[in-house]
Amino acid sequence: MSAKHPIIAITGSSGAGTTSVTRTFENIFRREGVQAAIVEGDSFHRYDRQAMKQAMERAGAEGKPHFSHFGEDANLFDELQQLFASYGESGSGKSRKYLHNEEEARPFAQPPGTFTPWEPLPASDLLFYEGLHGGVTTSSVDVARFADLLIGVVPVINLEWIQKIERDRSTRGYSTEAVTDVILRRMHEYVHYICPQFTRTHINFQRVPVVDTSDPFVARTIPTADESLVVIRFANPRGFDFPYLLSMLHDSFMSRANTLVVPGGKMELAMQLIFTPMVMRLVERRKNLLGS
Repeated sequence: MSAKHPIIAITGSSGAGTTSVTRTFENIFRREGVQAAIVEGDSFHRYDRQAMKQAMERAGAEGKPHFSHFGEDANLFDELQQLFASYGESGSGKSRKYLHNEEEARPFAQPPGTFTPWEPLPASDLLFYEGLHGGVTTSSVDVARFADLLIGVVPVINLEWIQKIERDRSTRGYSTEAVTDVILRRMHEYVHYICPQFTRTHINFQRVPVVDTSDPFVARTIPTADESLVVIRFANPRGFDFPYLLSMLHDSFMSRANTLVVPGGKMELAMQLIFTPMVMRLVERRKNLLGS
């Protein structure tokens, strides 16, 4: 953690909804005039698309059926930790971009599924990370300890699967069967690398549908925000004005002393109310320490 060079990390698995949370933070940064260096977790995958296919074939031949983007072997955890450590110390570091599709790849004159070169981060007020491993900890790395604000986005598992299946079918052209195979292959590393992060987060957002999602593999639509509740768990509730939040978020309630439940349609407003003052405190503390 670094008061002079703060780090905010959003962590959650594929299909969890971290991209939507990132958009909310981008709105806060734009409105408040905060310069954020934004880093995508996919930038720290070990392999590009073609190399990953080859690595998966090798892993299968070697009797490693659980090899996936969720685990240590397919990611650059050391480099991710080095970025967080370097930024926290000096406000600098290197990152790159993974080009998911033709639209992202076109400005770089590279094929999709490849990485751009490593480049220094731009000057910024804070580092903002969004991806799979913002709070990952293993026997050799502890990325979580560098985050000043670590946020988990973790829908109930059936909803997470429904969102992933729909996304991969509609935007990537995968069949339901192919996405199901990916979910099953990733499950071991989901349990060992993704889930433990949510015990290290400062705040978790968990969307809970209030419609039947018993069989996510035959669901035809993603439950809407109005068909959901959002459970917001604060690791340390001290300092939060819950009466104010309850008054601003109609139909919300406290289910535990550290847990706020809001209607799904109020999730973005809840994030704005909770995170805007937190971001501004980080920025003001930075300015005071740097004398600017």
